[in-house]
Parts: sequence; C-alpha cells; structure tokens
Amino acid sequence: MPILEDVKEYVQRATGLRRPGNKEAPDLARPRKPQTARFKDDGLIPNHPRWPLVIYRGAVDLGDGHDPAAVMEDLFEANGWGETWRDGIYDYVHYHSRIHEVLGIARGRGRVRFGGSKGRIFKLKAGDVAILPAGTGHQCLFADEDFLVVGAYPRVGTYDECTQVEDRPKALKTIPKVPVPRKDPVYGAGGLLSKLWKKPK
Repeated sequence: MPILEDVKEYVQRATGLRRPGNKEAPDLARPRKPQTARFKDDGLIPNHPRWPLVIYRGAVDLGDGHDPAAVMEDLFEANGWGETWRDGIYDYVHYHSRIHEVLGIARGRGRVRFGGSKGRIFKLKAGDVAILPAGTGHQCLFADEDFLVVGAYPRVGTYDECTQVEDRPKALKTIPKVPVPRKDPVYGAGGLLSKLWKKPK
C-alpha cells in the first residue's frame, strides 16, 4: 500500500487533483473537544513527563470529493507540520525522543495502544487525529485492510525511532527539551495544543 499511496501523492501534488490545497484545507477542520491521556514511564517507554496525548475525534471532514490522505496532508502542512507520510502504524511499540508527531486517520479503523504495554488502547477511525508529544509509545494492535494513516512533524525537532531499553538514557534527556509546536496541526494558532502542552516555568 505505501508504494501505491506514494504514487498517488506524487501525481496529486504535481496536478493538484483531489487536493483541497493549504488555503482550503483548514476549512475542513471541525470543532472538537480534545480527549487527553497521560502515561507514566513504564521502564521501557518514557512517555512525556508533562504533556498528554491529544485525540480529536472526527476532527476532519473527509467527504467532499478530495482524497482523504491529501486532506490530512494539506491541513497539517497549512499549520506548519510537514515531512508527511502515508502508511499504517508499526505493529511494535516505539517512540520518538526528539520530535512530536501527529497521526491523522485517512481511511479505515484501527486499535492503537499508546503509552507502552501499560498504556491504553484507543479505537481510531477515519477523521480522527492523534497528537503525540515526544516520548509517547505507540503500537498498532489491529487494523482494517484499508487502514491508512497520514503522519507529520512540527518544523522543530529531529526524527528518531526508539525501541530498546538502551535508548532510554539519552531519551530521558532529550524528550523534555522538545519545544511546544507553534501551531496545533488541526486548528492552527487558535487551537488548544499550546494550552494543553504548556511550556515549563
């Protein structure tokens, strides 16, 4: 699926076909209250020491003729989150210690565990968006055949993938230093992310 989606994305970006564009995409965001969850360090997965996972349920209107993945990409990019990709979520637990991540569900349904083996399982479906602060463990436990996720990252930070206990010492130092993103990936400067993820005093 990733290869096919990569080809579709390339054609869509070259032609503008079935893409809302960065100007129209923010209009496809629906007002939603955030669902939040905090996770403790479980000995393998640090999670974030201060900031919660944020989930917006049904936050993106995907039903007006645009490609759902393109809607997510254009919305995230309009709000300063880039380096987008189309794929699923890995079936092993992992986290990023030097960057935050947003996951937009473009198609299908999946069960994703956040926070590591002692975390919580969430059912996610098309239109949902999850925003993970650095350190948050995530792992797909089950997904429909057509399950498609669009991921993106804020401008500040460096992608890494941590899976082993050996990653912890460095991760514990870098996770708290990843700054608050300038904009909420769904609602932009007016979004709640900056309030939910407050800078340390």
